[in-house]
Amino acid sequence: MSDNVASTITSVPFRDPRPSPERINQLAQRVLAGDILLPRFQRNFVWKRSQILDLLDSVRRNYPIGSLLLWQSRQKLASERNIADLAIAESRPDYPVNYLLDGQQRLSTICGALFWSGTKADSVWNIAYDLKAEKFLHLDTLDTPALHVVPTRFLASPSDYFSRLVGLEKSLSVRAKALFDRFTDYQTAVVTLGDMSIKDVGPVFERINSTGTRLTVVDLMRAATWSPDFDLVEKIDSILADLEPKKFSGIDRKTILRSVAASAGLGFTSENMDSLRDLKAEDLNNAVSSTSQAARRSADFLSTQIGVPSDAAIPYTNQFAVLTEIFRRVPSPTEAQYKEIARWFWLTTFSSYFGGWNTGNMATDFDAVADFAKGGTSIDNGSVAPQASVWRIREFRSNSATSKMLALMLAHEGPVDLLTGQKIDTGKSLAWSNDKEYHHLFPKAYVARSEKWSKPNKVANIIMLSSISNIKIRDKAPSGYLGALREQIGDKPFYNRLSKSLVSREAADAALVDDFDTFLRIRAEDLQSRAVELARISGPAVTPAGDTDVADDLDSDTSD
Repeated sequence: MSDNVASTITSVPFRDPRPSPERINQLAQRVLAGDILLPRFQRNFVWKRSQILDLLDSVRRNYPIGSLLLWQSRQKLASERNIADLAIAESRPDYPVNYLLDGQQRLSTICGALFWSGTKADSVWNIAYDLKAEKFLHLDTLDTPALHVVPTRFLASPSDYFSRLVGLEKSLSVRAKALFDRFTDYQTAVVTLGDMSIKDVGPVFERINSTGTRLTVVDLMRAATWSPDFDLVEKIDSILADLEPKKFSGIDRKTILRSVAASAGLGFTSENMDSLRDLKAEDLNNAVSSTSQAARRSADFLSTQIGVPSDAAIPYTNQFAVLTEIFRRVPSPTEAQYKEIARWFWLTTFSSYFGGWNTGNMATDFDAVADFAKGGTSIDNGSVAPQASVWRIREFRSNSATSKMLALMLAHEGPVDLLTGQKIDTGKSLAWSNDKEYHHLFPKAYVARSEKWSKPNKVANIIMLSSISNIKIRDKAPSGYLGALREQIGDKPFYNRLSKSLVSREAADAALVDDFDTFLRIRAEDLQSRAVELARISGPAVTPAGDTDVADDLDSDTSD
């Protein structure tokens, strides 16, 4: 790095960042010198040719092009080794560099326009300025253009640039000099953040990034762990590709990263994931390899033992991270261990345990899995089931764990269409691409006509029903369409058909007399009994202290 480039480095404390003006040609030189780096979490160059020309024209007209944001740090992150087809010099060891957080497309454009020296005629960086037309344009040849058409790469070399002015008429020479002066003197604001942890950089990047690009922990850790022998995103994507046959490739990368951190012996937390940066490439590759094998076992268990057909049907994504650690430590479970793993799955779903999964829970789960692998008989994390009223109070939503619990329990029963008796395609229903496979036993329009009843979209009012049958039922009273069905097929087939939708005889009788509130109460108890059975809970299910039946149980990772 040259002394003049090094001298331009300034560090502004994170709590008091101030912009400083800097010439764009010097910024481009800093990039090529390896002082300003593009971290691997930045997206690729995506600007269209017209956007490139518009930016250059803004510089020519002395319009503002927006500030750049740099993060000065000694932390070693993976960064791009070329920009705009230009090689970037190696940074000085143990010397702070400036990672570009905002302004990649603009700075790439400046670098490419001023310093491109490629050999492809159709390159987006083969740009020139037409002095007569007074506009920038893309060339489609490497041949020397007309005298009044000046390649922008000459702007970085005064001798090359002004040698072209010989022979130009005076008016064009004046325009050419004005263009050169503009690109030499043009300044833009640069804000440099002082050194901070990589964890703190994420929120800053997300707030200021003009494209709305969300910087994830996976992006950050990719940059922090990258080496010629290890690319974290490629490794994670390889694991997800292996899960495609079981339709679990939609698991988010962060969940897989948690599993990699656990496989490395660290744990599930953000701090554990951040500690991956301290591992050697060999250790990282070993952790990824063991995660990959365990993840395949997890997907197989969910699909064959539980009946989860795809990642969309998993009540909580983080369940997959813990399951993967279970199958990493216990690759060949015994029959008793399989039953315990299934019990753990149903209980953590039923209790909405992962809805508030925090750092303490993560540590508890990591230890519980380790104890289980050493011969423990249970995977204990203190989950407590909610009261039966949860089924009649919570709304049915596709991103609700309680709703997904219902769907999985229904799938276990092998439900049939109420009107036709034909088997329901539960795989299609559990794909959750939409909620058209789920319908209300008490039709929404029917319930809406009564002012005394609860809202119709409660979990306990939901069954699986074909769209054709739903259209036939429309807004009819249950006493009407169920009464007609009972008379048509007889008592025993009628009640048996409803039982496959987890509707007991008592709940069905309440529906036959259009008693919605009684139906909801009894069906909620039916669902509770089945859930308690699957979770193998002994004794009455109670609501945990501080919990409420209306607690939000959305399938989201809101902590850590």
